[in-house]
Amino acid sequence: MRISKLSPSARVEGRWLCQLEDGTLLTIGEGEVVSFGLGTGVELDGGTLEALTASARLTRVKEKALELLSARPLSRKELVDKLTARPRNPEKGPLCDAETAGQAADWLEGLGYLNDKEYARMVAEHCAARGYGPARAREELRRRGVPREHWDTALEGMDDPAEAIDAFLRKKLRGAELSDPRVRKRLSDALARRGFRWEDISAGLRRLGAEPEE
Repeated sequence: MRISKLSPSARVEGRWLCQLEDGTLLTIGEGEVVSFGLGTGVELDGGTLEALTASARLTRVKEKALELLSARPLSRKELVDKLTARPRNPEKGPLCDAETAGQAADWLEGLGYLNDKEYARMVAEHCAARGYGPARAREELRRRGVPREHWDTALEGMDDPAEAIDAFLRKKLRGAELSDPRVRKRLSDALARRGFRWEDISAGLRRLGAEPEE
């Protein structure tokens, strides 16, 4: 297959439009132009054309992956899921398959932009800043697809729950009496939903002068 025209894209800097003699139009990067020695009139055999098409597809996926990570941090699983998700338009297919998405993720990990261990720490810190306990942080790590091997290290960095529990109790009491078992149960249940252990909740209630039921 011969290249009938090769020209820089007028829309995206660093992209080139490669038109084949059968009318097929490929959008490629400067890297493909150099590595494949492309130019107008160059003849591409079947294997070279297949390799060029795959390389161009991977380049597009890498650009999309970098765009997604620039918007907000992601775990590797979240990134791969987004790259392989089916679009809302049922007539269109996913951007790429899992293998290509994995290659893009490997590339970003190599550059240091994708790091599940660091992401786990960020998720745990975010949960702590929101006043959540370790159980809630673990649920967030699970939901975001962070490998379990990174959970313990991330959770170790969370602050002592006592400060968060005390701040929550003082805020929610608002004149209510801790001597009322219904008040204690309401506050205990709320703290449990926020991911705190009963031992820590009980200690917090005692610090404020209550004797929670065992």
